[in-house]
Amino acid sequence: MGKHIWILVGLGFAAACFINSSFAGEIGWSDIGRGNLNLKAVLVAQDNPQEIYIGSESGIFKTEDGGGTWRNIFSLKGTNRQVNFLAYAPGNNNSLYAATGSGLFYSANQGRNWKSVFQGKSYPESDCTTVAVAYAAVYLGTRAGLFISKDDGRTWRKAEGKLGSSHILAVAYGIDSPAYVYAACADGVFRSTNHGDAWEKVFSASPTENGDEGQEQGEDTDEAARFSAIRYICVVPGDINHLYLATARGVYETMDSGQSWERLPDYGLLSQDVRFIKAGTGQRLYGVTRSGIFEYKNERWKELSFTLPVSEVNSLGLDAGGNLYA
Repeated sequence: MGKHIWILVGLGFAAACFINSSFAGEIGWSDIGRGNLNLKAVLVAQDNPQEIYIGSESGIFKTEDGGGTWRNIFSLKGTNRQVNFLAYAPGNNNSLYAATGSGLFYSANQGRNWKSVFQGKSYPESDCTTVAVAYAAVYLGTRAGLFISKDDGRTWRKAEGKLGSSHILAVAYGIDSPAYVYAACADGVFRSTNHGDAWEKVFSASPTENGDEGQEQGEDTDEAARFSAIRYICVVPGDINHLYLATARGVYETMDSGQSWERLPDYGLLSQDVRFIKAGTGQRLYGVTRSGIFEYKNERWKELSFTLPVSEVNSLGLDAGGNLYA
């Protein structure tokens, strides 16, 4: 069977393992973090899986040998130095964006030099949670609204309505259909079909509005998740109409751009609170809960992290070869 390399970035260290592409077989993990702790973001070069970036409260680190050695390429000053999200410009692995607790930063040369391209007017605006870089616009999520730039970050405008004030959790779009953009925030999921000029709500954060009964969140629910059932959203590669939404009540799927949603079976999940979701080619779907990493196949979830000694998993990513990183 074919094998996939997994990189896990957790609260504690980064690790890698090889797993069979089916549910059968044991999963072995090995530490490749080299002492880098409290990692939050991971980004893998699509044309070179040996080139990996990781973000933490200590800055951005880069490896060019698959985790054999790491070097610090970016550090922040101030009270909120956390690197929350890393993204490439489409089709350009030289252009790198870093959403941090102190604004958005940009590098045009693979992290050798950086410049600030966004600083909010308040602490919540400066705390950038996510960034999506399309051909026509850059979409920046903060704890106080969504900002859009159509001139590579030189000027920004704030989205109107709820998107202009809500905590933005994720932004998703398709490379082949950049006019379609989806923003997941504390108040629900919004869709734009014109590069972010106008938005409509396609999923509500309220369970009753979506036809579901609410589920009480436990006392161990983290601060970022208490105010909303929404967690994360992703687009299936090659199909802008097909999306998955991670929520506190499980994973929802839409195949018509958000006009209708269905909840996936939760058999095998130890918790319905799915905090991160990642879709790949070939109907691959992965989810992250507080208890670990799961793969969805044949209408059930299978845990892939039984032997992984970490306290928290923060995100997942896929490279062009089908290797999964988290």
